[in-house]
Amino acid sequence: MSPPSRLAVTGAASGLDVPPAGAQGPTGHPDGVHATARIRAAYNGRVTTLPQLRSDGPFHLRRLRSQGSAATVGIIGAMSAPLGGDRLTLDVTAEDRAELEVTTAAATLALRGPTTDVATYDVRLTVGEHARLRWLPQPLISAAGSNLRQTYTVELAATSRLLLREEQVLGRADEEPGHLVSRILVRRAGRALLDQRTAYGALEPGWDGPAVLGGHRAVGQLLVVDPRLDSRPGPVLLGEGVKGGCALLAPLADGPALLATAVAPTTSKLRELLDEAHALVLAR
Repeated sequence: MSPPSRLAVTGAASGLDVPPAGAQGPTGHPDGVHATARIRAAYNGRVTTLPQLRSDGPFHLRRLRSQGSAATVGIIGAMSAPLGGDRLTLDVTAEDRAELEVTTAAATLALRGPTTDVATYDVRLTVGEHARLRWLPQPLISAAGSNLRQTYTVELAATSRLLLREEQVLGRADEEPGHLVSRILVRRAGRALLDQRTAYGALEPGWDGPAVLGGHRAVGQLLVVDPRLDSRPGPVLLGEGVKGGCALLAPLADGPALLATAVAPTTSKLRELLDEAHALVLAR
């Protein structure tokens, strides 16, 4: 899963046009899988409990061993997904004072399936007052012929803490990627904090040009939101340069938040860059 393949893209914007949950993207193919899995974490005064773990479709949810008062949930793929025409939703809520970490057992592989229709994968994250959510899935791989629209919709309270990692790999061994559009929309205390869109594949002009990702095949982001981040540091550039990949860690304009964006030739190098950025955040 590491041969050279071209990757790329981006386009980012900010604004207040955050669509409501469930009102995004196409309706999907009638033969596709329609599934909604739900995780709800609650604090009982001592530890975080999981009053709701609802598996559905390709999402098999399992509680994992965790330390301290936090809860950890692992998502195991129960079938190949997303395929063309699928409509998948994952709804995660950490209620007030809950501490929740969510991860996946393996990478998510977007495939063409029986139709070239768009597949949608909507991740909805809601974090309550004094709650903490760590969203740390394995990478999303865009295979040749796939057509996926992924959206993160995040609602944070004023005292919420969030760690969100997103990693994407374009193409498997010796293949071009499919068409992948990803959007992250984050609101904090009712105000827009981040609205960013990235797009990859042949349908996107300039997606593989030297001014975008310059031949790299892995791209990722790390978003940290924490009320304790009261300093306003300047941007920090990480990495070895163009060939070895690089990352930029910078504060967001409206909130105690830092965003790292990285590009790299391999998934392992991408993870190194994002981990380095996270270590810098923790050291502040």
